[in-house]
Amino acid sequence: MNKIDLVYLWVDSNDPQWIQEKQKWLEFTCTKTNLSHSATSNARWRDNDELKYSLRSVAECVPWINHIFIITGFNQIPKWLNVNHPKITIVPHKDIMPLHALPTFNSTNIEMCIGNIKALGEYFILANDDTFFNRELNPDFFFDRRGRAKFRYNKRRGNYKNIERYIVRKNDYQQCIFVSQRKIYDVFGKKLYKYMPSHGIDPYRKSTWNRCRKHPLITGCIDAQLSNRFRQNNEIQRTIFSLFDKIFGKAVFIRARNKKRTKNRLINFLYNTIYWHSIKNSPVYCTDAILSNLQNQKPPIFCINDSINSTEENRLNNYSFLNSRFPKKCEFEK
Repeated sequence: MNKIDLVYLWVDSNDPQWIQEKQKWLEFTCTKTNLSHSATSNARWRDNDELKYSLRSVAECVPWINHIFIITGFNQIPKWLNVNHPKITIVPHKDIMPLHALPTFNSTNIEMCIGNIKALGEYFILANDDTFFNRELNPDFFFDRRGRAKFRYNKRRGNYKNIERYIVRKNDYQQCIFVSQRKIYDVFGKKLYKYMPSHGIDPYRKSTWNRCRKHPLITGCIDAQLSNRFRQNNEIQRTIFSLFDKIFGKAVFIRARNKKRTKNRLINFLYNTIYWHSIKNSPVYCTDAILSNLQNQKPPIFCINDSINSTEENRLNNYSFLNSRFPKKCEFEK
């Protein structure tokens, strides 16, 4: 396997300049567009030092990563980050996004421009700062011997014949997934509605990412949405690149499964025994690490999401867990 890079998006939500700009653009946008609460909640940008612990997980579990690109705006750099480390590159928004799209507070659109990172290698994995490696993983966890990306998904349950009626009841994130899937159907005639991203750390190939991004029937839609300063529910999301890879044989889709914990112990036992290998290698998603008993699980990757419903107790629990799981300062810190 060739070298694999790692890309993060990060923002310092405590930066006074950022706060001032966000408020100004939020007031301007709300005069023209009705934004959902989830699109404007502080939880979307709140920095709980997750990136520091995520990088510690990189040093512990995937030290073979070739290079780490951290995309930021407003001249922000984490105060604790060792920017002189040869594996670290800070990528300002202005280096990869058109000027008319800046400033932006929309991570969906920032992701659409990742292919513009000049030094980014052909093989890379994309992580949110609230995702973490949890055990030693080899490159073949992300790419097979043929270089195909291993995309892990959760199966969407629902009536795909009435998908538009089904999806309208879902949140903004899920609706953007649907917009991406519908675009794939419109362009290629492939119904791939059942695939939901597993909230993990996903692999991509730069060449096919850019091929999809520049497709004549796709690029115009993405270009148009780049002017959205805040996330909206009608945007194409990064899952489109994985679906594109699947169509052209550049990706392998693997079903992610959570451990079943119903009241029926027999069903739990049978399900967890039959699918133990899939469960063992599937990412885990939670909003409170301690209440979710994450310390007694051993998933390869986990995501701790700071949601609009998160309480101060949740955040303290998550900080306590991360500090105990990754207590040692790593090479990427000052």
